Amino acid sequence: MNTIVITRVAERQWHALDDDLVVGRGDAMPRPDGRPFLSIDAWHDGVFTHLVETMLADLPRPLYTVVDEADLDLQTRWAQAGLTIRRREWEYVMSSGGDGAAPRPDLTLLPIGTAELDPLRQLDRTIRAEIEATIGWDQMPAAVLSRPLDPTGYAVAAERDAYVGLARLALLPRHTRIGLIAVRSDRRRRGIAQAMLAEILAATKARGVATVSAEVHEANTAAIALFEAVGARRTGSNVELVVH
Repeated sequence: MNTIVITRVAERQWHALDDDLVVGRGDAMPRPDGRPFLSIDAWHDGVFTHLVETMLADLPRPLYTVVDEADLDLQTRWAQAGLTIRRREWEYVMSSGGDGAAPRPDLTLLPIGTAELDPLRQLDRTIRAEIEATIGWDQMPAAVLSRPLDPTGYAVAAERDAYVGLARLALLPRHTRIGLIAVRSDRRRRGIAQAMLAEILAATKARGVATVSAEVHEANTAAIALFEAVGARRTGSNVELVVH
C-alpha cells in the first residue's frame, strides 16, 4: 500500500486515496438532535486510522458514533482513536399477538395516528421534563431526542380527559418498531405501560406482522422488565461512543 492521502471532498465527507484510488470513506452526519455521528468505511486498518485522525482534527467536538457491540474489531478501532462508551442499548424482539384488552374501564387506548396534537404535545412536554429531571433527556436515543412531534407515529393511553401515556412507533413492513414507551410519573404502577404494550402487540398481529422490536437502555430496568414479561428476547446490543 502506498502513502495514503486524505482529502476532504465535501463539508461532511472525506476520501482516503491510495495512488488516486479511493480505499476508504468517512462521513460526519448530524442526527435529529444535531449531534454529529461519524462513520468510516475502510479497506485496511491503516486507512481507518488515517481517516479518523483527520476527521477528529477537522471537526469540533464532541463527536459520536454507534457500533454493533458484537463487532469487536470496529469497537476497538474507535477506542484506539480515543472514543469511549457513552451508552449501551439492548435490542429486544417479541412476538405479536394477544387481544390487547385494557385492564381498567377508565383507561382508553388510542391506536397509532388517532391522538389529538394539542394534548399529545402537552403530554410530550411533561414526559420530557420528567426525564430531564432524572436521567437527563440527552441520555435518550438519538432518534428520539429531537424528532418533530407527529401524531401519526404515536399510540396514546388516556384517562378521562387527559393523556397519560404514549408510545412512539414505526410500522415497518416486517415488524413494528417501538422507539419509546413512557407514562406520566403520577400515573405509573397502574398497568398503563403494560396495557399500551399489549395493544401494540395485538395491533401488530392484526396487520399480519409477526414481531415487535425495541431498543432499551441497559440501565432502564423498568422497560426491560416490561418487555421481558411478554416474552421479549434480547437479540443484540449497540454502543454509542463519544470523544470530547
